[in-house]
Amino acid sequence: MKLLDTTLKNKVLKDMERILDENREELLQANQKDLDAFNRDDQALYDRLVVDQKKVDQMIQAVKEVRLQEDPVNQEISTRALDNGLKIINRTAPFGTIMIIYESRPDVTIEAAVLAFKANNKILLKGGKEAYHSNKALVKFWHRALTQNGLSEDYIQFLEMDRSQTQEFLRNPDQDLDLIVPRGGERLIAFVKEHAKCAVLISGRGNNFLYVHKDADWDKSLKVILNAKTHKISACNALDKILVDTRIDGYKEKLEELKKVLETNNVSIIVDKTVKQILTEADTITDESIWQEEFLAMKCIIGAVDTIDDAIHMINKNSGGHSASIMTENNSAAQIFMENVDCAAVYQNASTRFTDGGQMGVGAELAISTDKLHHRGPLGLKQLVTNKYYVFGDGQIRV
Repeated sequence: MKLLDTTLKNKVLKDMERILDENREELLQANQKDLDAFNRDDQALYDRLVVDQKKVDQMIQAVKEVRLQEDPVNQEISTRALDNGLKIINRTAPFGTIMIIYESRPDVTIEAAVLAFKANNKILLKGGKEAYHSNKALVKFWHRALTQNGLSEDYIQFLEMDRSQTQEFLRNPDQDLDLIVPRGGERLIAFVKEHAKCAVLISGRGNNFLYVHKDADWDKSLKVILNAKTHKISACNALDKILVDTRIDGYKEKLEELKKVLETNNVSIIVDKTVKQILTEADTITDESIWQEEFLAMKCIIGAVDTIDDAIHMINKNSGGHSASIMTENNSAAQIFMENVDCAAVYQNASTRFTDGGQMGVGAELAISTDKLHHRGPLGLKQLVTNKYYVFGDGQIRV
């Protein structure tokens, strides 16, 4: 892709902010068509689909925040002069063409496109059929902002393909693809990994754990658990599994209080065999594979562990590698936990709901990566570039 001037890119984004603001009603009407056609049995997916005035404000803010960030392209990473006279400069460079496959959320059509464009990438948007009308409207707005500035609509493309057509496109794309980001459930991710012929960056499942250590502040723990579980059940950073240390003072009473607090807030609970001895009326785990399941619902598992090592092992065996939290006033224990739990984000005494580009100061995000290459955690503007070496010589040859 030809490198675009930063001023021109920012002008496109400024126009997009205005277009979004001026065409709110058109977007809301398009979104209502999607909502009317949606089966509300899946409440989490429905919640992700909704666009209201507040969501439009957030879309505009996301574009503005990216516009105000420094251009990530062509930034010097390192420079060195060799004894043979060569000068080597390592600079950031665009990926080229990025494809994102996502479900439900129309705001991804804004965040993914604004990040890719500012980082000088072309982006192919493959949204879910449940958000078809919303996404069509948003892409039309993008194309208007591009053409008003003399740029091709090809920078932001909307792919209208069913599952079989998507599968064929992944196998035999009709244009170069440099990176694919599947943003959705495990079935979607497996589908893309099976068929893609280029690099795939995984935006993994949540299935996040919180461990209440024996030295935890209990009131603080209840507050954090409630927020992480109930604040937004459709988010990938929501809490699903709670591990309580059997050595905590008042273990029995605390389990009973935890059950009461969760159920009062309409959270259903499932317990392991150890916790069942105390919470005798609670449903018990019948299939151990549930430990690896992301719920996206008002339910959670409460399990017992005897040591911090047991908690670390349980999390590393079962979590999605997204987020995990320890509740403890013991900083040494927290350090052991945070260094050894294999997740993109680890917390001490805080809700997993903060694993979010905006909350972490990154700004708009393409996804939360649970991969270890090329980046882990929120994929913001600075992460949507690769690098290139510029080598300057004067006739040097290798001998």
